[in-house]
Amino acid sequence: MTAELGHFALILALVLALAQSTIPFAGAMRGDPRLMAVAGPAAVTQFLLIGISFALLINAYVLSDFSVMNVAENSHSAKPLLYKVTGVWGNHEGSMLLWVLILALFGAMVAAFGGNLPDRLKALVLSVQAWIAAAFLLFILFTSNPFLRLVPAPIEGNDLNPVLQDIGLAIHPPLLYLGYVGCSISFAFAVAALIDGRIDAAWARWVRPWTLAAWMFLTLGIAMGSYWAYYELGWGGFWFWDPVENASFLPWLAVTALLHSAIVMEKRNALRIWTVLLAILAFSLSLLGTFLVRSGVLTSVHTFAADPTRGVFILAILVIFIGGALALFAFRAGSLAPGGIFAPISREGALILNNLFLTAAAGAVLVGTLYPLVLESLTGERISVGAPFFNLIFIPLITPLLLIVPFGPMLAWKRGDLRAASERLVFAFGLAILAAMAAAWLAGAENLLALFGVAVGVWLIAGAISEIAWRIKLFAAPPAESFRRLRGLPRSAFGTTLAHAGVGMTVLGIVVASNFATEDILTMRPGDEVIAGGRTIVLDDVFLRDGPNYGETVVRFSVREAGSVVAVMEPTKRAFAVRQMETTEAAIATFGTSQLYLSLGDISPEKAVVVRVYWKPLVTFIWLGSVVMALGGILSLSDRRLRVGAPKPARKMAAVPAE
Repeated sequence: MTAELGHFALILALVLALAQSTIPFAGAMRGDPRLMAVAGPAAVTQFLLIGISFALLINAYVLSDFSVMNVAENSHSAKPLLYKVTGVWGNHEGSMLLWVLILALFGAMVAAFGGNLPDRLKALVLSVQAWIAAAFLLFILFTSNPFLRLVPAPIEGNDLNPVLQDIGLAIHPPLLYLGYVGCSISFAFAVAALIDGRIDAAWARWVRPWTLAAWMFLTLGIAMGSYWAYYELGWGGFWFWDPVENASFLPWLAVTALLHSAIVMEKRNALRIWTVLLAILAFSLSLLGTFLVRSGVLTSVHTFAADPTRGVFILAILVIFIGGALALFAFRAGSLAPGGIFAPISREGALILNNLFLTAAAGAVLVGTLYPLVLESLTGERISVGAPFFNLIFIPLITPLLLIVPFGPMLAWKRGDLRAASERLVFAFGLAILAAMAAAWLAGAENLLALFGVAVGVWLIAGAISEIAWRIKLFAAPPAESFRRLRGLPRSAFGTTLAHAGVGMTVLGIVVASNFATEDILTMRPGDEVIAGGRTIVLDDVFLRDGPNYGETVVRFSVREAGSVVAVMEPTKRAFAVRQMETTEAAIATFGTSQLYLSLGDISPEKAVVVRVYWKPLVTFIWLGSVVMALGGILSLSDRRLRVGAPKPARKMAAVPAE
């Protein structure tokens, strides 16, 4: 009965979404406050109904109700409880239900925390949000119903894909969906503003917190997906330029550009047309990612759909929403004033340059991702566009952006002084040069591009810190004065510093781990040893062990330093009987910011083991940088000036330079 209740709750949510998409919209067009007031309660109730449906599906998984087809195809009674719960979204139907649940959550949050929004704008935003919800609820009910019954019910289920039986499934998809779907709020604000005809600095201030939240979740979701692939697939890499990886990276680039563009619009009432277009494009790229993953045009561990009907349905959603929004934008763009005027050398100019590089990089990645698919559909010819192509086009586009990032906060609004900004960054430049020299001394000077990359990473970190040092007049004023100015800085200033420093950490981690790592592939037997990262790795034993729903071959290594055991590592090969699949589980030991990584190949009956031994210096910076970026976003979001509808207070400390 619970499956039928879950299905019925989805139907009620669809009816409510249709009502929410029409009644408040009509009220906004007529100026009727009673009709507009329907939007808030409808959004909250819609979220509760979808939440009930989602909870009932989780209940079916936990109870191993194999009369539900979705449970029978993706679960097993012996599966650990955690993977029973995460298995809910480890398949197409469940993942789409999670998608609309998060969509409804954002709508409910606008209803709950958008009290200071103008009634007309709020009604229009929630109506647009409901249009999206109704489309995807229709998609679920007609093509991807997670509550279909099996008669007769099987005794056991087919189990979940073993690669997905990992804690990463509990973290990565929800974070990524929060980022994907968070872009829908910026999209809804853009469409609502185009309908309303009011796009100004106040609109930018309303949309910016939602955009920042989406950016934070996308950052963490992409980082978690990268780390999951790094330790789960046993390949030792952190990014493959896979089309599904690109599908999440593209919205991130667009949202990053949107954030910076919204700052210009908020502060200077400029870039209105560009900001609205970016808001539309960011969600459009999120929908494109949904299409690529759910349509079946790609084959990957990330993809679940194989029914072409689903692909056609999502493609129709894509065309209607993207095409409709762009058509509305084209209709309204001519009536949008260009906004404030500023010199090329200014904070606005730096942010525009930032936008140009980000959008060019996104365009290049988009072409490389879609070209093989378009070529195959037109000619039947299959080609592969991989890392060499993306590295060749992406790195030259993103490197100039990284070099100019520290200059932006140092420039004044409207008209800046490039020479003065350069003088403030002398210390950061000196640290970058010293870092490159240190890398050359420690690892050799053969790879000049790698040394340049080290310098760029340190340049970003030191440049971000230099901005705070300049604003508080560190060493240029008495300590008490500097401390007073430090206390007077808004949280968003520290958030910007952390975000830019986090980018530098990630760049530094990527460069060092990619260029200064070591790799050994060798056959070892018990008692054999190998040296990596200045430590001795000894193969101690090979033995069998039973897991909850698998059997595994364990290879135990001891890691020794100066004669003492500093770590015990156990990479394994797991065999899942139900799915008849085998997975390789790497073992990772972290030493400071670097990691020792062991992955297994073939294992002979005589206990001869093929082992890949990686030493990856500074590799943790890749993901720690993303965490620091997200912390910067949280700090900025906690600044009351960025909360939805919060009035912008006058600054109490005029001596502190404006943002």
